[in-house]
Amino acid sequence: MTEEIGPAYLGPSLPEGFVIRRVVVPPGAERLFVEAEWRDAIVVVESGGLELESSTGIRWRFGRGDVLWLIGLPLRALHASGRTPTVLMAVSRSGKR
Repeated sequence: MTEEIGPAYLGPSLPEGFVIRRVVVPPGAERLFVEAEWRDAIVVVESGGLELESSTGIRWRFGRGDVLWLIGLPLRALHASGRTPTVLMAVSRSGKR
């Protein structure tokens, strides 16, 4: 699930030209990696646990507060680890600059 959110925890507003998107991966679920979805985004693990799975099956674990750049990596999927949803916040340019 992906939703647009307001920047309440970043202060009263984001700088002009930026947008925030929240991506929720249900507990135990995987989300196939589509590089275009993450292009130009800095990604923060807002809550839950995240495992990035490479195209060779290797997995890397991340947790709350970790900051990621997902472009140019040989990723196959994103996995929610643990019993709670993994919530990712992606901040990127809006293209309206």
